[in-house]
Amino acid sequence: MAIKLSRKKSLGFIILILVIGALIGSALGEVIGLVLPDGVVKQAFIKSVTGTAGPATIDLLLFTFTIGFAIKLNVIGVVGIIIAAYLVRWY
Repeated sequence: MAIKLSRKKSLGFIILILVIGALIGSALGEVIGLVLPDGVVKQAFIKSVTGTAGPATIDLLLFTFTIGFAIKLNVIGVVGIIIAAYLVRWY
């Protein structure tokens, strides 16, 4: 009798893998952009969209927190997300 293993993945794990795919892809896109000569192809690789949240300041009596977040995603970052989604789906 075979034992059936559950392949259910948590939402946190899926989001983590997709973020890692975006980070690796964006870093790879930046490196490729540095290597390529000036032109249309280089502009396509280094073109990016930046999303920001914050900064938000929480002022308490003894100390102050300032929290902010920004993500920069380029074309190869999107490819990294697609590859990571494929890997999560099949493995």
